[in-house]
Amino acid sequence: MKQFQVAGHVVDIPGKRSYPAVVNISDGRIASITPAADGTVPQRYILPGFIDAHVHVESAMLVPSEFARLAVVHGTVGTISDPHEIANVLGVAGVEYMLENAAQVPFKCCFGAPSCVPATVFETAGAAIGAEEVAQLLQRPDIYYLSEMMNYPGVLHKDAEVLAKIAAARHAGKPVDGHAPGLRGEDAAAYIAAGISTDHECFTLEEALGKLQHGMHILIREGSAARNFEALAPLLQSHPQMVMFCSDDKHPDNLVEGHIDQLVRRALAKGYDLYNILQAACINPVQHYNMPVGLLQPGDAADFIVVSDLRHFNILETYIDGQLVAANGKTNIASVPITPVNQFSCEPKTPQQFRAPATGASATVQVIEAMDGQLITNSLTATIPVQDGNLVSDTGNDILKIAVVNRYRNAAPAIGFIKNFGLKEGAIASTVAHDSHNIIAVGTDDVRICEAVNELIHCHGGICVTGSNGSEVMPLPVAGLMSAEDGYATAQRYSALDKAAKALGSRLDAPFMTLSFMALLVIPHLKLSDRGLFNGDTFTFEDLTLS
Repeated sequence: MKQFQVAGHVVDIPGKRSYPAVVNISDGRIASITPAADGTVPQRYILPGFIDAHVHVESAMLVPSEFARLAVVHGTVGTISDPHEIANVLGVAGVEYMLENAAQVPFKCCFGAPSCVPATVFETAGAAIGAEEVAQLLQRPDIYYLSEMMNYPGVLHKDAEVLAKIAAARHAGKPVDGHAPGLRGEDAAAYIAAGISTDHECFTLEEALGKLQHGMHILIREGSAARNFEALAPLLQSHPQMVMFCSDDKHPDNLVEGHIDQLVRRALAKGYDLYNILQAACINPVQHYNMPVGLLQPGDAADFIVVSDLRHFNILETYIDGQLVAANGKTNIASVPITPVNQFSCEPKTPQQFRAPATGASATVQVIEAMDGQLITNSLTATIPVQDGNLVSDTGNDILKIAVVNRYRNAAPAIGFIKNFGLKEGAIASTVAHDSHNIIAVGTDDVRICEAVNELIHCHGGICVTGSNGSEVMPLPVAGLMSAEDGYATAQRYSALDKAAKALGSRLDAPFMTLSFMALLVIPHLKLSDRGLFNGDTFTFEDLTLS
């Protein structure tokens, strides 16, 4: 039986105090906490570890074991993880892959049963998970909740399949996560009344307050693309028991820099109460999802962190089940072997397949307007040039051609136009394209778009930058979503590609992350699926050309 002590100032979050003490650990659990006299323990602070209350691990382009290696350095001891990215590629087998990989490292990665695979019927995914399979997953002890119910129209219209999935979660005694961007008033009330307990999609304080009135928990999201912290931070003061922190989607270079610890520091810098902040960062997710994570109480699992002080929150040590998994900025979790799994079956394309036929010298088209830091888009109209009977990018007005290519079978690419990517030459492409993860590309001309797409077809998934100096590719052999390499090496490779995309002219803070959401049909307003231009408000396809 392994026994040891950690001394410092214990942070009692519910009691809103800290006091000198010695934490006694025995066989991976907190045996006791013994108060000490002032001046007899080191001037450092011991508190429960941080929790990311909603994340798609796949979006870090890392398998769970590698995600854990990076996250523990920042004091994260657990996540509420929705595996619907890999599920859209491989179905239940993808969920099982994530569970098996995560189980190989000391980290509390708590997965959900994906509720919307595919996300909609208006796109081509690699798999489907029905109500019966969802119910089976929810019976597993290592599945903690029903993942985000994106089909809020199905909830409101009482779709039988949707209601069966929610009922299965209730029967299993597990919470249901929500996803309802912009839903307000009576519709929001009905959605919540159906049993939906959280939402991470609020992008205004008013929307969040409206949902809180009906008992919904609000997740304050700050990821690589969607950033709602500034808008929602006041909830830490008004509703500290009802909020949590999450990243949703975080690219590997951002994960190297920080995680939930960054939000704690930012909230402190804004003057919010320390204990309210820690309630959101450490306590609320564990209690809401019944996570097997200790909260620094006698008898709990020894999951806790040691920080330098309660202002700068430099993470000195991270413990999980009594193991020192990170210390002084270095991970102690060893990498485990990664076996790639995938589903990819389409042939290389030709530039002619990316043509958008039109007559005359110009044409008026519908344009997706990407919003830096948001998942929602706007719908614009613009007049763009026609060359040789083909609609082409207008780099002068930053309106570029965008394409989505079915990666599961041979099909003609879907073509649209998008504003705010800023490329002056070349193209970027990715097989991380929520939620069906087909190939998505944006570029200045058909030849470059085709080159980028074919690079990804050749390696069966990844991200790519193509320009006058050639192509740079980072393969993602695990479902076309995740690297098989060390997490830190993956972060470096991704950072290089991010810089290469910006060198082509992109002004977006995270061009690949933003690109990955341009096919996410359940987020308003205008998106592009592999089947065509899609209106996220009416759930109908739209014509590209208006005149």
